[in-house]
Order: sequence, then C-alpha cells, then structure tokens
Amino acid sequence: MSEFAFDVSIEDFETKVLQPAETVPVVVDFWAPWCEPCKVLKPLLEKLAEEYKGRFLLAMVNADENPEIAQQFGVRSIPAVKVLFQGQLVDEFEGALPEGQLREFLDRVALPAGPGGDLRAEAAALVIEGKLEEALAKLVEASKAKPEDQAIQLDAVDVMMQLGRNDEAGQLLSGEYTQEADRANALRARLALAAGAAGAADTAELEAKLAANPADHGVRLDLSRAYAAQGNFRAAMEAALEVVTRDRAFDEGAGRKALLTLFEALAGSDQYDDLIREFRRKMSAALN
Repeated sequence: MSEFAFDVSIEDFETKVLQPAETVPVVVDFWAPWCEPCKVLKPLLEKLAEEYKGRFLLAMVNADENPEIAQQFGVRSIPAVKVLFQGQLVDEFEGALPEGQLREFLDRVALPAGPGGDLRAEAAALVIEGKLEEALAKLVEASKAKPEDQAIQLDAVDVMMQLGRNDEAGQLLSGEYTQEADRANALRARLALAAGAAGAADTAELEAKLAANPADHGVRLDLSRAYAAQGNFRAAMEAALEVVTRDRAFDEGAGRKALLTLFEALAGSDQYDDLIREFRRKMSAALN
C-alpha cells in the first residue's frame, strides 16, 4: 500500500475513487484471494503504480467483500480492471496481462509524463490522504509548470475551499475559465453556498434546535446551508427536501429553491451526477 495504490471498499469508494478520478485516472482492480491470475496481476499493478509516480492511481477492490461495486461495474470474472477518469469509464480489460502489454495499456490511460501531469496526480493522491496543504503546494508547483492548464488551477481552487481559504479561492475564480467553464461555474456556486452559511451557527447547535422544534423550517434550511458549507451535500439535500415534504410553500418555496441551488453548485462535477439525479426525483415526487 502507498499513496498511489490502496485498498477500497464500498464505504470509501466515493472519496478514494470517484472524487480523485475527476483529476487523475483511477485504475480499479477487481480481485479476490482465491483467484490465481489475480496473484500475478495485482502485485504487478502495484509495482507499476509506484513506478508511474501518480500518473494514475490504483484502487484495489476485493470483489468478494464488495459485490455491490463489482455488480455496478458489470464484473463477471476476475481479475477485471476498469479505468475511470473525469466521470467516464475510459478503458478496461479482463484477465492477467504480461508486463509489456500492461505497460502499453497504462501508457494509454495514464496522465502524460511531465512535471505538470505528475504533480497534479501527486496532489490528487495527497487529497485522498487528507494532506490538503501539501496537495495545494503540489498544485501551485504544477500550475507554474503548466500555467495554461485551467484544470490544475481549478483543482487548487477546490483544495483552497476544502481548507476554508474561500477569499483566495474567490480571487482565483474571478478570472475567465473558457476551457473549464462548467466546473468553474460549479465552484463559484459552491463558494456562494459557503458564503451564505458563513454566519450560521454550527451544525451541532442547529441540530439541537431542530430536535427541540422539528417544525422550524427556517432552522432546517440553515442546517442545510451549514451542511453544504462543510461539503456534506447529501445531508444538505436531505434537510432541504424535508422542508419541501413538510411545507412546500414555506417562505415562497424556500426548500425547493435551496435544492435547486445545490443542484447548480454540484452540476459541474460528474462525481455528484447520481446524487443530483436521486434528489431531483425525490423533489419531483414531493411536489407532485
């Protein structure tokens, strides 16, 4: 195990695979302890993940322990390798490849060699480990190496927001991002959500108020905004949806408007597509 190769389960699949795959290819290896070809492929992939130094990340999924993930990706036999990048399944193969063919496969899907690409991948790995300051330093270095790469700049904005450095993030977002317009707009919307919750009480205090008076829809919406500011977008949507369910007309449809704002804020990130679709359906059902 290393910063470039790690085990993944259903509990951390989103944070370790889907989120990093926005910025770096993630090679997902489905294996099982009883699988003989897996015993050949898995260590070879781990070795190459170290050699490629973050040009791709290797996520290893025990298919026996995580059948839900295997089923979601249509795995019928193992070993099976799937490559995710920017919300898409970009390549795949089954069985154990010899090292030469495996290198050819990885060269097709990995980030290009060079300082900008390598540093961006290293930053994505650091984000997974929660080392946000180190990740930001890598992204600053990567941006100096490739100043024209807007995706690297927006990676840095995302990390700044996770660090709570919203003023700096806002300054960077004031520029034009013609190559990455959708993602830039989504980050601006997320920044607006954080600004709207800046003066709110913390979640524990709001949860206590709501427990004392579950009919206080204003507090419930404050709690939704506070969750969103923390990046807990599912909880934020659940709170806003509860207002729609209990009283759709409250404050001129404030619950529905809060959900629409969340949809807009997350629309530029493929990792949230399923969440948005889920709550769009739930909102539609609550309104009809």
